[in-house]
Amino acid sequence: MSDTPSTPVVADLGVSDSPPTPDPCTIVIFGASGDLARRELFPALFDLHRQGLLPDGCRIVGVAREPWKMEDFRTHVMRKVRQSVEHEEAWPGFAKRVRFIRGDADTAEDYTSLAATLRELEADGAGRNVLFHLAVPPALFGTIAMRLGEAGLAHDDDGWRRLIVEKPFGRDRETALALDRQLREVFGESQIYRVDHFLGKETVQNMLVFRFANPAFEPIWNRNFIDHVQITVAESIGIGTRAAFYEQTGVVRDMIQNHLLQLLCMTAMEPPIRFGADALRDETVKVLEAATISPIDVERDAVRGQYDRGTVSGEEVVGYRGEKGVPADSNVSTYAAVKLTLDNWRWAGVPFYMRTGKRMTRGLTEVAIHFKRTPHYMFGTRSRESMHQSVLVFELQPDEGIVQTLAAKQPGPNLTVRTVRMEFRYAEAFGIEEPPSSYAWLLLDAMQGDQTLFARADWVDAAWRIVDPLIAHWSNTRPTDFPNYAAGSAGPAAADELLARDGRKWRPL
Repeated sequence: MSDTPSTPVVADLGVSDSPPTPDPCTIVIFGASGDLARRELFPALFDLHRQGLLPDGCRIVGVAREPWKMEDFRTHVMRKVRQSVEHEEAWPGFAKRVRFIRGDADTAEDYTSLAATLRELEADGAGRNVLFHLAVPPALFGTIAMRLGEAGLAHDDDGWRRLIVEKPFGRDRETALALDRQLREVFGESQIYRVDHFLGKETVQNMLVFRFANPAFEPIWNRNFIDHVQITVAESIGIGTRAAFYEQTGVVRDMIQNHLLQLLCMTAMEPPIRFGADALRDETVKVLEAATISPIDVERDAVRGQYDRGTVSGEEVVGYRGEKGVPADSNVSTYAAVKLTLDNWRWAGVPFYMRTGKRMTRGLTEVAIHFKRTPHYMFGTRSRESMHQSVLVFELQPDEGIVQTLAAKQPGPNLTVRTVRMEFRYAEAFGIEEPPSSYAWLLLDAMQGDQTLFARADWVDAAWRIVDPLIAHWSNTRPTDFPNYAAGSAGPAAADELLARDGRKWRPL
């Protein structure tokens, strides 16, 4: 028998590894000098270019207020691309796609200049299709949409026009509805792509494949076999330079209203009739509607926290109130844990515990499905609590993969049961060092007109209906124990008590 480790076998099940190249188009990025564009958008577009997934006629126009010349902007973009993506030999071809125009969101003349640039690029082979990406503060979304409409750029009889909007979609339900009305005055719902980059992650999409392409799991994906579900999005980082943003947003708006509720929907949804925009998004909305039947009991089933100074990865860090730009008496929450229930046939009685926070032990994003213990355990144990409980974990970061814990007999003369792990890792199974950028796939979907992994207006509305009572209660009730967890810890003690009341405990970070 060979000692050489076996290579995982990946079978082709009939779906092409190479998505179709979209039609020629121009991608216009408002806020091209900002952090999102530098950190995510340009590296993602470069990666698509390197893989040959951008059409030959694709052009990228950055719009920002800086008085840059074209080469200054290209240098600015190249600097960040080099930090994020290898294969520098592909840069010259990518640089030829990049343009820059100086523009202000509320200046009509700048949109006239943008229209002229688009006409020039159309003559250069880009065609009449245009994708607008709003990588700007949310307060500018409505303004830019209105100005695009006034300049005649929102529609074209000979090409498509699409609008990518970043979260947060409003500050609450009322402002989200107002924003939607502003956008819909100019763009139709089929033109609006509300992006949550979590949905572009390979493991999130693989949750659907795992459930619906493997018949062994769907029959047990319900209240009869699942005890509870834990959804964790932990960050070791603090707020950095985003004090002004975070003071207005807080953890519920920043994370729960979008990221964590999207993971809830991917976990709990019913099987769609097909993997398509309408069918899949219909099912995710039903999950949120089931969650609003029994609103969150804020006093009993929600915990908030704010980090104090502490140690993260061996480094001493300040507390939230010590961050630059944060008031010394700030009551903004940097941690939240919530218990949700879904009033539907599949999930009645199964609690979903969600937690997210900054300056925690480490960065970790996972969805953990905790199965019920066996009804009768024949192997002998001191208590039911010490019996094995199988857990299926979808790990989104830092290492994307799937882990299943099982009970097995330990080798030896005695019948000793141990918990073992079966692991699937993307890097090992598919021979890649790291999963592709989630933004790359989402940008490609938008260019192809595929809204499957983008939030629909009714989903956004249902999400706000869940979290609005929580935000309102915490806004009107001053916390008496802030800060209540040390940086580098797993969160406030009250979060542990939230699960302990139900006879459960969080998975260790």
